Amino acid sequence: MTGRAVLEWQCARRPAPDERVCGDRAAVVSRGGRTLIVVVDGLGHGEEAARAADAAVAALDDGAGGDALTALGRCHEALRETRGAAVSAAAFDPREGTLTWAGVGNVEGRLVRAGRGLTESLLTLGGIVGRNLPPLRAMSVPVERGDMLLLATDGLTATFADDLEPSGSCSAIARRLLDAFGRPTDDALVVVARFLWEDT
Repeated sequence: MTGRAVLEWQCARRPAPDERVCGDRAAVVSRGGRTLIVVVDGLGHGEEAARAADAAVAALDDGAGGDALTALGRCHEALRETRGAAVSAAAFDPREGTLTWAGVGNVEGRLVRAGRGLTESLLTLGGIVGRNLPPLRAMSVPVERGDMLLLATDGLTATFADDLEPSGSCSAIARRLLDAFGRPTDDALVVVARFLWEDT
């Protein structure tokens, strides 16, 4: 694959009804040629869930190395004094043309293959980041131009990626998913990222 790798992405989120803040967060960090995407769902909702999610995202600011497992470990340490969270992380390496992802808890991940109607799912592990972290493992998959990564908290129903219409911007797709599949009783967040390559 030739050219410069480009990652287009957008996030849409909303708090649970009657809450002022959303306890779900997303972070996108580019470092060393790789891009790391992390979605955090603080347990429950409201101020304490938001505090946990903020702590996890802050732990990525000082360098997660673009590695999914390192990011999960950093989040675990940062969340020890909070109620904990579900966290999924995905690292895009344009030199290898790969996505390496891992998750603990119920942040769902889907990789939608461009033009083929195929969807691959992130296998998440049981546990709570910040409390009981299981032995971590990551999976790497190849990605190609136009493939789309979706990461969503459990504020969206599990069918959010079924029959996805991939047309439009990442912003428009994220908003459509949130509006169509957001649960009425919980915080909700979805990240949509599309992998692109530009000729150089």
